[in-house]
Amino acid sequence: MKILISADMEGATGVTWPHDVLPGHAQWERCRSMFTSDVQAAVLGFFDGGADEVLINEAHWTMRNLFLERLDPRAQMLTGRHKSLSMVEGVQHGDVDGIAFLGYHAGAGMPGVLAHTYLANSLTGVWLDGVRASEGLLNAHVVAEYGVPVVLVTGDDVACEDSKTYAPEAERVAVKDHVSRYAAVCRTPERTAADIRTAARDATRLAVRHEPVQAGPHTVDLEFDAAHLAAAVTVVPGVALTGDLRASYTSETMYEAIRTFKAVTTVAQNAVEETYG
Repeated sequence: MKILISADMEGATGVTWPHDVLPGHAQWERCRSMFTSDVQAAVLGFFDGGADEVLINEAHWTMRNLFLERLDPRAQMLTGRHKSLSMVEGVQHGDVDGIAFLGYHAGAGMPGVLAHTYLANSLTGVWLDGVRASEGLLNAHVVAEYGVPVVLVTGDDVACEDSKTYAPEAERVAVKDHVSRYAAVCRTPERTAADIRTAARDATRLAVRHEPVQAGPHTVDLEFDAAHLAAAVTVVPGVALTGDLRASYTSETMYEAIRTFKAVTTVAQNAVEETYG
């Protein structure tokens, strides 16, 4: 049994504001330890449940946040950027039986601690086939094309509730309760580690590959906070303006859709002049 862990940071234990997750800040250094604690707990739980192999894919920002030296020696970690499937890299090789979404968060336009979809502020809404989409929902549709079930989700209570829409059978651990975008009632690392380890152990029963889901074509609609961003992303082939603040594209598969989404968000991110507004 091989488990893939997609490890994001906004939904990690103790994280509530931007400096907690932005590399180079003192708070990021502090929160890296709690982030690593969450991941280590999941690793131990999956091995407790009978996993033979656990691969961790770093999925936050620079994708160089976790402390490798603090992880169980049986685990392996994929670290660094520019990966074909980004947050769920590794699922495409046909040897993954289940995936965990650790440290996940709610999507753009939703309530939730540090809620966003790829871009912190510029994207105010993303819809997949008419449904408002978090990163979890997008990634769940990607891994479904490879027959891999989402077996565990951790994050704030809003992220856990969101996950019921795309992984209804998964185990869930809320490490904090949303108060505002920058505030939460947080459990201690000792408590969340225990909860995550137990949930991961129980989640191994769900790690059974199924028939790949081919549900395309898929339409992705995007809403930005500035008109020039919606216009800028139309340089990506297939992306068209649908309003002053909106753009849209259709892809035959989720593999293509998520790769186009990455291109769109990269263009939008680089179209923001940080010294203005």
